[in-house]
Amino acid sequence: MTFLKRLFLILINQDKNSLKTDDPYHQLTDEVLVAKIVAKNDTLLFGVLYDRYAKMVYNKCYGFSRSQDEAEDLTQDVFLMLFVKLASFKEKSKFSTWLYSFTYNFCVNYVNRNKQRKMSDKSIPMDDAEYKLADEVPDESIYEMKAYKLESALNLISAEDKSILLLKYQDGASIKELSTLFEIGESAVKMRLKRAKAKLLETYNTLGDDK
Repeated sequence: MTFLKRLFLILINQDKNSLKTDDPYHQLTDEVLVAKIVAKNDTLLFGVLYDRYAKMVYNKCYGFSRSQDEAEDLTQDVFLMLFVKLASFKEKSKFSTWLYSFTYNFCVNYVNRNKQRKMSDKSIPMDDAEYKLADEVPDESIYEMKAYKLESALNLISAEDKSILLLKYQDGASIKELSTLFEIGESAVKMRLKRAKAKLLETYNTLGDDK
């Protein structure tokens, strides 16, 4: 862990320890809390935000990592960057949804930067063109997948495809929210989802039933 990360965590933990369990800050909505943090770069209030979402961010990071230690490091990296970028939250969606996307994008960039993390050698090479003409994969097909095979398939497709699928089907983001988060049109979101589902189903079907 870098010195900057250690210092950042010390500041947060010191401020968190100064908060009472009945502190009125705990009653603030995410949006009001973020506005107050941004106004004064308030690390005390950021500690409250950290408490609210550390578990969620860790769970997302764990899905992109190879170990608990790596997930913990990723989680701290996300919050460090979040503190820097918090002013970019413009309330076009719920803060929780925006943070999901922020975390996913951070993890996607992390995977793409680390060439050793890419698993293309285990994936099925596919031409994007074939998915432009692919039949729509019903949502029911996703929900009916066996959990252990689904997890394996998600780890074999691209980080970008995994990101949008988890946002849609795990976190319940709407097409409109995804359009805002990815800054693309709703039709483009639907096409990206269609392609991602097709790739997921194709990869899923190549896996054996070992359990």
